[in-house]
Amino acid sequence: MRRTDRFLISRKPFAIDLSTVTIETTHQHDAYWLSGNCQAVWFRRKNGTTYACLGSLNLWAHWLREEPDVSSPEAILGNDLDSRYGGDPHGRWDGERYWGSQKPFEQALHLTLLEPMLANYPAMPEGYDGWWTFHTEGAR
Repeated sequence: MRRTDRFLISRKPFAIDLSTVTIETTHQHDAYWLSGNCQAVWFRRKNGTTYACLGSLNLWAHWLREEPDVSSPEAILGNDLDSRYGGDPHGRWDGERYWGSQKPFEQALHLTLLEPMLANYPAMPEGYDGWWTFHTEGAR
C-alpha cells in the first residue's frame, strides 16, 4: 500500500484506524508471508451515487524475498500488500438508505460515523489516517 494526501475515488482509497492494524509474519520456503487486517472507512461511487462505508480490510503479502518492516502500523501498511477484494463492509450509507447490521444499536453506531462522513465528503473522519491505496503511481 502507499499513502497519499490526494483523494481520488478512482484509486479506491481507504482511511485506516491505525490502532487496529494487525499483522502476522511467517518465514517459509525462503520467503516472508504477511497476514493481517485493520478497520477502515472509505467512499465508493456506483451509478452516480456516493456511499460512505465502514468495515474491515484484509491485508496480506506472499513470497516477499526481503524481510518486511512491521515496526509500526504505517510501516506495515507500507509493505507490498495485497487486498484485491477491497474492504469487507459492515455498514454503508448513501444519504437515504443504510445497509449493514440488523441490530439497532450497531446501526446507530454506524450511522453516527457514516452520516457526517458522507456529509463532509471527501474528508475522512477524525481518528483515521489516509488516504491509503493499493494502486501504484501510473496505474489505472
